Amino acid sequence: MSKHTLSILVENKHGVLARVAALISRRGFNIDSLAVGPTEHPEVSRMTIAVSVDEQPLEQITKQLNKLINVIKIVELDPTATVQRELLLVKVKADTLSRGQVLETVQLFRAKVVDVTPDAITIEATGNPEKLEAMLRVLEPFGVRELVQSGMVAIGRGSRSISDRTLRPVPVPPPHVATGSPTLQARPAGSETSTPSTANSTPSTSPHHPVPAPPPGHRPAPARQA
Repeated sequence: MSKHTLSILVENKHGVLARVAALISRRGFNIDSLAVGPTEHPEVSRMTIAVSVDEQPLEQITKQLNKLINVIKIVELDPTATVQRELLLVKVKADTLSRGQVLETVQLFRAKVVDVTPDAITIEATGNPEKLEAMLRVLEPFGVRELVQSGMVAIGRGSRSISDRTLRPVPVPPPHVATGSPTLQARPAGSETSTPSTANSTPSTSPHHPVPAPPPGHRPAPARQA
């Protein structure tokens, strides 16, 4: 079996992580590492899963994952073209005799000390799995009291992103459809042309423009005979 790293974009909803993990476990494969968190889009989460499986069963797993309604995209990351990191917190026994050697190991692996007691040192280290395993081998002779390690996160090198052109568009109804109000259309420019009024212009008899009533006491002029 070979180790593979899958990067999965899923909808940020409850129960998605359980469904993805259950699908992989039903196939009889163990998850070596799993990390999940939000992305640059609040409605999308990203899962990074490391599994040890052959090529053919891996293809079957990805096809089954793609059938889940909450899964948006699945990408297998190439270790040579990605940046992979894990976080390690380790508590090492360090008395007055071995403290100097433990601190030298911390500097050698570019780690840092986050807590110190008279008989122990807590170390924080970040790096790829190979670096963390090498540091642990050096620290084991001093006595490892406690160890906590996060899942691996990975991102592809370069400017491209796996979330480009993969997000499902969310249809948003127009405001007049959602509220039931009539649609207001903009009148094209130049459509409102005013006609200059003249003294002899006939008032409009349109129902929208009724003829004004004559003032009280007004007598119409007699018709002029030809």
